Amino acid sequence: MAKEEDGKTKLSAKKYEKQLRRLQVELCHLQEWVKKKGLRVIVIFEGRDGAGKGGTIRALTERVSPRVFRVVALPAPSDREKSQMYLQRYMQHFPAAGEIVIFDRSWYNRAGVEHVMGFCTPEQHKRFLTLAPVIEKFIVDGGIILLKYWLEVSNKEQERRFEARITDPLRQWKLSPMDLPGRTRWYDYSRARDLMLRATDTRHAPWFLVRSDDKKRARLNTLSHLLSRIPYKKVAREKVKLPKRGSKGAYDDQSSLKGRRFVPEKY
Repeated sequence: MAKEEDGKTKLSAKKYEKQLRRLQVELCHLQEWVKKKGLRVIVIFEGRDGAGKGGTIRALTERVSPRVFRVVALPAPSDREKSQMYLQRYMQHFPAAGEIVIFDRSWYNRAGVEHVMGFCTPEQHKRFLTLAPVIEKFIVDGGIILLKYWLEVSNKEQERRFEARITDPLRQWKLSPMDLPGRTRWYDYSRARDLMLRATDTRHAPWFLVRSDDKKRARLNTLSHLLSRIPYKKVAREKVKLPKRGSKGAYDDQSSLKGRRFVPEKY
């Protein structure tokens, strides 16, 4: 069997799909439990550009209801939002009962890209690192389950993924204006990461690090871990029987569509 650089056996697509399906079935059970118990959950995904956050979030959400698993990926703040309390624009997306909110980047923008790229002052950065653990304790004490994941990609793998974004038309949309300038500041981002972890990796809201050079393993490991952090049980469901279609009488629901504009059947 093929070996990866770290010596692990390469995960086949068949094995990956099998394990992913098993975990996604469990996520469906978790979804019903969250709805039944009125749980409120926040899941944060952070990491360098190209770390695999988007793919992990897709694996997490592709088989569940968007009404329960809600993804929040905010654009750059408007002038009005810049004048607000920093966390204010994130708090309006916090979960109500029966919801899991997934932040594709979060208030930790201030600890990462804003700090490294000079979008906030050193004082704002320092104040954020001081206040974030305090605010997160209020969030957790208020009954919200808070999970924070940092996807750690290596220098070599990030370079490979950026090259793919540059040359592959299906990936070019992923190349943000921050990617290339950020690439030159690898060690600045590393130092920012270390400061963030030192200040905000707390007992009430710990960071969980995921090695993400292997996307498939990273996704499976993250989904498995998330399921282990939220105690849940399988909710019993009533058996459903599909009812028979009612009588049409003299009505023909297909002839009424004659002359309408159908999409050409090219495939």
